[in-house]
Amino acid sequence: MATVLALSGSPSRTSRTALLAEHTAAVLRARGHRTHVLVLRDLPAAPLLSADTHDASVAHAVSLVAEADALVVATPIYKAAYSGLLKTFLDLLPQHAFTGKPVLPLATGGSPAHVLALDYALRPVLTALGAQVCQGRFVLDRHITTTPDGALALDHDDESQLARVTDQFAHALPSRAPLTTA
Repeated sequence: MATVLALSGSPSRTSRTALLAEHTAAVLRARGHRTHVLVLRDLPAAPLLSADTHDASVAHAVSLVAEADALVVATPIYKAAYSGLLKTFLDLLPQHAFTGKPVLPLATGGSPAHVLALDYALRPVLTALGAQVCQGRFVLDRHITTTPDGALALDHDDESQLARVTDQFAHALPSRAPLTTA
């Protein structure tokens, strides 16, 4: 099965975007894939802003990207663009960091007017990094709630559309033979 890294690009401590990334990773994990969620907000600000890839936390984050077979890139949309936090992280990656990797873009936002940011702001950057960009999904903030146990709850249409794009993404994932011991 594939190793999938989910990047959560929200700077907020309580984040619907992070919930969406974690939910998608859990769905893929339930299908047998290895998943990891990297919350970019947790990286140290000074090394991140100065693109200090020698900093242990930043270097580890970059290595997670390199080791992943595929990525889920989740971001809130602010002022018709993806988050500055995500942009800062993507800018410090090597030029072809996503080459040959399927990438599922996910976005959250407060207005349907921001839906085009997936195609006109985020997709070109992912493509420039070499990604095989899959069809993504934009979800309105007001359609994302949590259950009493903290799990993600989406309205019916968003839930079915997220399931559809996650399924398409899962079909694009490279398959690996199970590890065997000798």
